[in-house]
Amino acid sequence: MDRRKFLTGAVGLVAGTQLDWRLEAEQLRGREGSCRVAAYYFGNYHQDVRNVKAHGPAWTEWNLVKSATPRFPGDRQPRIPLWGYEDESDPRVFEKKIAVASASKIDAFIFDWYWYKDGPFLESALTEGYLRASNCRDLKFAVMWANHDWFDIQPAKMGGEPILQFAGGIGAEPFGAMVDRLLELFKHPSYLLLDGCPYFSIYEVFRFVQGLGGVAGAAHALGKMRERARAIGFPNIHVNCVTWGVKLLPGQSEVTNLPELLDRLQVDSTTSYVWIHHAEFSKTFTTEYRDIQNQYEIYRASAAKALGRIYFPNVTVGWDSTPRTCQTDNYRLGDYPYTSVVVDNTPQAFRAALESAKSFALANLPPDKRLITLNSWNEWTEGSYLEPDTVNGLAYLDAVREVFGRT
Repeated sequence: MDRRKFLTGAVGLVAGTQLDWRLEAEQLRGREGSCRVAAYYFGNYHQDVRNVKAHGPAWTEWNLVKSATPRFPGDRQPRIPLWGYEDESDPRVFEKKIAVASASKIDAFIFDWYWYKDGPFLESALTEGYLRASNCRDLKFAVMWANHDWFDIQPAKMGGEPILQFAGGIGAEPFGAMVDRLLELFKHPSYLLLDGCPYFSIYEVFRFVQGLGGVAGAAHALGKMRERARAIGFPNIHVNCVTWGVKLLPGQSEVTNLPELLDRLQVDSTTSYVWIHHAEFSKTFTTEYRDIQNQYEIYRASAAKALGRIYFPNVTVGWDSTPRTCQTDNYRLGDYPYTSVVVDNTPQAFRAALESAKSFALANLPPDKRLITLNSWNEWTEGSYLEPDTVNGLAYLDAVREVFGRT
């Protein structure tokens, strides 16, 4: 398709975008008790040519959701979507998502956005669904470059190593092609801006550095990306890093610690994708939601000081990755996705976690940078989703609305 067509209305947007972000920044300064809420969006609920090659025609992540069974006594599977198994690349489907999210006081979707050496993957949720929705101006969007290695774990067998399908580290040339696409997205009037700067998040900072051949190469690539953003009218790019499992590369001598690496890359902020990245499960099939929350909030309390930049708090709905396991394997605890399942993550418990995150943001972040990330809108195969199911309906979304609908 014509890559520009999905940015309908983008002609002449640079000047308009500059005006929009100044007005928005001024409005946010006056909202002393307000926070912006952004839910991660995992776009694997539509057909993609790579998945067709790997799994056959018509395959989507819904196949795993439908096939899920209780892996141990008390495991609540399958989870059944209240809206049915919809195709997110259909603009009419996305119009409903946007309307409900906006009414629930969610300000933005942060798309898990995949770009590998040979180009995009799972992009149609954004380009065909969200961007073609008639009401996309009602909900902001941003991208988190999900630059992790993609393994064939749909489903994953208990024994043996999964097959690597796409490597997360990419070199300078594919990164440049990726920036071309990102700059088009940044110009869209619904793109999420902080202080007028497009919000761009990186999931695995060490993988980014690895692909660019080291810290110097990665810093240079981000510097050129910022230059190009300024050339089209933005003051800069707000670069965010999801700081989980972050490590320095073997033999890397350019930096000695993570804060130094973030400094070299001129990273503006950090956040989390999901609580379990900062917590340990129990040694049993189930782990209490409150226990995971407590461990995460210990991390949250010192993250900004430890990393040397602002930290956007995260709230996670739950965790149950058993749909991604081979359903004929005898279930036992092991590596992802054979993990413990989080329980007692009721809508009431989730609401209390939202209140905690809001209090943290109000106490620690300036008014124009009070961003809270949620995991997630639709991680159905990881048991962490806001979309309504047949058991809880809209209860989790109601919790978001109740907490963030007031100042």
